[in-house]
Amino acid sequence: MNRAIGLVLFFAGLVHLLPAIGVLGGSQLASLYGVHVDDPAILLLLRHRALLFGVLGAGMIGACFVRKMRDGMLPMALFSTVGFVVLANDSPVNAVLARVMYIDLALSVLLAAALLAHLRSSAISSAWIGASSSS
Repeated sequence: MNRAIGLVLFFAGLVHLLPAIGVLGGSQLASLYGVHVDDPAILLLLRHRALLFGVLGAGMIGACFVRKMRDGMLPMALFSTVGFVVLANDSPVNAVLARVMYIDLALSVLLAAALLAHLRSSAISSAWIGASSSS
């Protein structure tokens, strides 16, 4: 089960690293999301968003290999994907953003299953460790 959780985190991390290219500027953001930004302040905010996606994606990939990171990264990854789906569902979106929403919806299902499996294996491990230390 740990391998499956790691694979979900790796895949979700790669998906989250893709938008990090947007940190390079407006043309990259336009190709990612199908939007053109003329306002420098909004461009800065979107570039910062791209940077944060890079950090989140790198954290997810790190959590593939460092199991202790999963306690924090799985909920953050799930919150990120579900959050976008909820926000996009309440807003008009172009075809590119609709595709992002469907990808995040699929990732949300995988991440929720991975989080539940992780919590279950953590609870089993904790119960086993607690039982063996009280002997």
